[in-house]
Amino acid sequence: MSELGPANGLALDLTLSDDALDAAIADARKRAVDEKWADRAIGRRDPSVWSDEEIVQRAISTRLGWLEAPFHFAEEASELKAFAAALREQGFTAAVLGGMGGSSLAPALLAQVFGAASDGFPVRVLDSTDPVAVAAALDDLDPTTTLFIVSTKSGTTAESLSFQAYQWARTAEALKKSGVGRPTGPGDFMVAITDPDQSLDSIPHHDQLREVFLNPPDVGGRYSALTYVGLVPGALLGIDMEQLLERARAMVVACGQPDPATNPGLALGLVMGAFAKSGRDKLTFVIDRELAAFGPWVEQLIAESTGKAPLGSPDGRGVGVVPVDGEPLAGPEAYGTDRVFVRIALAGSEGPYPTTGSNVDASLAALAAAGHPVIRIAVDSKIDIGAEFVRWEVATALSAIVLGIDPFDQPNVEEAKTNTRAVIAAFEGGEAAPADGTVLGVADEAALTAALRAQLAQLVANGYVSIQAYMAQTPARDAALSGIRTLLRDKTRRATTVGYGPRFLHSTGQLHKGGAPIGWFLQLVADHPQDREIPGKDYTFGQLIDAQAIGDARTLGDHKLPVLRLNLGPDPDAGLAALKRALAAALPEA
Repeated sequence: MSELGPANGLALDLTLSDDALDAAIADARKRAVDEKWADRAIGRRDPSVWSDEEIVQRAISTRLGWLEAPFHFAEEASELKAFAAALREQGFTAAVLGGMGGSSLAPALLAQVFGAASDGFPVRVLDSTDPVAVAAALDDLDPTTTLFIVSTKSGTTAESLSFQAYQWARTAEALKKSGVGRPTGPGDFMVAITDPDQSLDSIPHHDQLREVFLNPPDVGGRYSALTYVGLVPGALLGIDMEQLLERARAMVVACGQPDPATNPGLALGLVMGAFAKSGRDKLTFVIDRELAAFGPWVEQLIAESTGKAPLGSPDGRGVGVVPVDGEPLAGPEAYGTDRVFVRIALAGSEGPYPTTGSNVDASLAALAAAGHPVIRIAVDSKIDIGAEFVRWEVATALSAIVLGIDPFDQPNVEEAKTNTRAVIAAFEGGEAAPADGTVLGVADEAALTAALRAQLAQLVANGYVSIQAYMAQTPARDAALSGIRTLLRDKTRRATTVGYGPRFLHSTGQLHKGGAPIGWFLQLVADHPQDREIPGKDYTFGQLIDAQAIGDARTLGDHKLPVLRLNLGPDPDAGLAALKRALAAALPEA
């Protein structure tokens, strides 16, 4: 049994029966101390800690601004608080943030973990192009009392700009009907969060918006939680931004310490990297329900940062840490030898989601006794999320040194976008979906069972199952997908992930294509009986999400990865039930 840094709220329980794994951790610790990783990376912002190549160092040096963010934005907290107060005085009652990936997951986390304080108002996050999701986010809100936030680092994110166009048209129509003299136009109900110069210039109507929040350009999207990306919606919610940033600053200082025993981020990063390099690359989260939204945020951070080929790799074969969020906890018999478990516990919580009951600690103890590493992180209060943002950013960045990769690039993200644009161009030209967009229906369950059985034969040892749901998220679908992934996990002993499209394309998509080729992909799409037009475009939201699904399937195929596309029809909930029955028939008996 080994323990790391209990004073930092992090402890590692590990049965040291695997000499190779123990040696890998010891080697990583020695390298970190001898080569002064913490001081060079965190203290001095030295990009050479990641690579000896000058071109890589130059690129990394433009992506380290997240380490300064908790200090830089401390000066902005009072102004953001005043901005939120002014909106309330002027009659605003809600906000909707339209963004994807790094621009949406931190705001969604803050909105779900904290909710709206008495001096704040609710913030919704729109990060799905499914027309049902668009309607659910906007239809019940009065555009003349709603602030819309278009959030896009590049200024060109197709989804963010589509959401903006839709809300701009809604607001213009509402103003026309109301006859209100003040404000003067839709821009008075809209702000933007983006980077300076070309990014700002790329956003339509940017010179007509109520406010523009310009982030430091040296902060990558997935490391932007403590910039305007998270702080603007946080201020609207009424979160104490000063405290949040104070906790973050304290964690930055702690993560500059040279000794892993007193450095929370370094300690975590070393074991993440060493475990993954030794074959335990499925980082499985068990998070208390009050902090459950932390899972999708950290999933994106880890997947995009680690899923790629090592620098200088002769064969270009990818590596990575596969984050597993939301998978129900089970006994040792359900898992292979590729797991590491992370327990994130909030003081006073009722327990993790979706696992319930008082047996969580006993289950984790049984897993540790069976040889599975268990990492435990204690969080004293919700406001410590500020510190956890930093801990995991540092840990992920430093784990990349162990894996020999650049944690700040995302070399495979553009591939799916390129394929998606080709499909959209076909739709704009009045063409049908391309041939590789063919999907299998779920009405014929015998045929579906046969197709699933054939697809399951392509599972690889120590691989993972990725369920990709291109549809609007609902509690009922969350439950149905949880049941499907549990069935797959129990029968195959493979790690399972679930992502709603197109959000996961800006999250785990990089890992799917650039990481180790061990994924097995089940893509679920549905019909759109209630579609929505995108103002200024010759295609609809339904066609956009269909194009994104086709583009991603095409990209997975280009990487020789197994993907099966299923159309759940006009009723996705009934389709999910049919899929589960077919899977139960297709899977071998345990």
